[in-house]
Amino acid sequence: MPTLQFKGKTFVQNHHLAVKYHQLVLKKELSLTDKFSLHDNLIIQGDNLKALKALLPTYTGKIKCICLDPPYNTGEEGWVYGDNVNSPMIQEWFKSEVPVDKEDLTRHDKWLCMMMPRLKLLRELMCEDGVLIIFCDDNEQHNLKSLLNEIFGEDNFISTFLWKKKSTSTNVEGVQVSALMDYVHIYSKTEQGKIKQRVKLKETRLYPLNDAEGNYRLTIIEKKDAGSYKRDTMKFKILGKKPREGKRWQIGQDTATKYEDKNRFVIDNGIVKLKIYDFEDKDTFSAQPNLLDDFGSTESASKLVNEEIFNEPELFDNPKPVELIKHLVQISTYNDSIVLDSFSGSGTLAHAVLDLNNDIKESERKFILVEMEDYANTITAERVRRVIKGVKTAKNENLKKGLGGSFSYFELGPTIEMESILQGKNLPSYEEFARYIFYTATGEEFNEKKINEKTGFIGETKNYELYMFYKPDVEWLKRNALTLDGVKAMPKFKGKQRLVFAPAKYVDDYTCLENRIDFCQLPYEIYRIHK
Repeated sequence: MPTLQFKGKTFVQNHHLAVKYHQLVLKKELSLTDKFSLHDNLIIQGDNLKALKALLPTYTGKIKCICLDPPYNTGEEGWVYGDNVNSPMIQEWFKSEVPVDKEDLTRHDKWLCMMMPRLKLLRELMCEDGVLIIFCDDNEQHNLKSLLNEIFGEDNFISTFLWKKKSTSTNVEGVQVSALMDYVHIYSKTEQGKIKQRVKLKETRLYPLNDAEGNYRLTIIEKKDAGSYKRDTMKFKILGKKPREGKRWQIGQDTATKYEDKNRFVIDNGIVKLKIYDFEDKDTFSAQPNLLDDFGSTESASKLVNEEIFNEPELFDNPKPVELIKHLVQISTYNDSIVLDSFSGSGTLAHAVLDLNNDIKESERKFILVEMEDYANTITAERVRRVIKGVKTAKNENLKKGLGGSFSYFELGPTIEMESILQGKNLPSYEEFARYIFYTATGEEFNEKKINEKTGFIGETKNYELYMFYKPDVEWLKRNALTLDGVKAMPKFKGKQRLVFAPAKYVDDYTCLENRIDFCQLPYEIYRIHK
């Protein structure tokens, strides 16, 4: 398969592995919940690459749908390359802090260098039948498609939808072609990932006619007779009539004869139609059309956000319509799915998920938003607050009464790295350090509900139980270790090998072997430094 080459690719293709884990710091005063948990709906303020890495211990393999609206790289957005990659060339980009504009000869390279590590982390977060939905326009769609083929695999490409974002063409002198469409590339993580077909439920159909057999509806049995659909053998007579000009029958002659014998055909306004009775009807399925021309526009979305929700006409540029994101989420998720947007902007994804939960009684979908800009609280989270609680001046009835829901607000905290621990700086909380230790040791998701600080238990896998003896206190760390009393006080052995993390070990190897303990020392140098 052809691969895309761009400046900096060799330095960023594994950069996601080098990104350090950061603590996620809860901001109760900015949240709207009584849960205050990483398992609530989430809004996270901070660099999205670091935030995605911080989410790995809790959400690896759990995200059903990722819906992204990254910068289109038009040269007018003012985004700045901000990844501190260990490369002289990329260090120049990083340190310059100059917005990427149309005069920047490396703007496409910078955009691809920004996207690649984020897409790789996003793929790790997706479940096996997860789906990626990503918006772009003509500036980068060709590059993005090649990059997605490389990361997700060409075989996992589902479709490219076209969204009609404007109702009218641009009225600007000198503009020869007006771009009315955006591209929406859709990929799955594996062959298991699919989007739902459109379903017409039997219960929603009307059966206005009746005869001795029961209630029925009429359906046309003709289809277009042209190109690959052309079939001269499908133009026989039914009730003495052939299909209309340019048409052919959808059913074969043997089937038609059986229906004709059972009096199942009628001629309605000169057209042969088939009776479908309510007792024999079934739900029908059809493929999703790849043209999204009836799901709102940039203008309608801007009116909703700027005028109806915030009453500030020029607050936010080019948000996506709720009905569009709602449709895309619905066709790619289940009622209990988790949906993530790491370029969350005005928070349309959260609005769409809350609206979907309000419409469908069984829906308990959850959202995760990541926004790095300063408006993460004042626009992104504030929109979600207003949508949940209701907007007093809104014309929209749903907005007036509010959709209900909750979210916990987090900010990126200090890194969790041995260097800072060795210096006694930014010591993480017990829960945060347990999250880091458990995930890095096992590669599996961490559940803070299983923590028992008293026994040191932080979780288990198929083969291991993990224990951690730790407090975010340098003096405590200098005085404590795994002792014989500590070993005896551990919970009853359940047949799994036990990984025990502690500052030091004051028991012999035979005792560890006898109790199925693999000891893992927390960095000893911390005690020497702080003596």
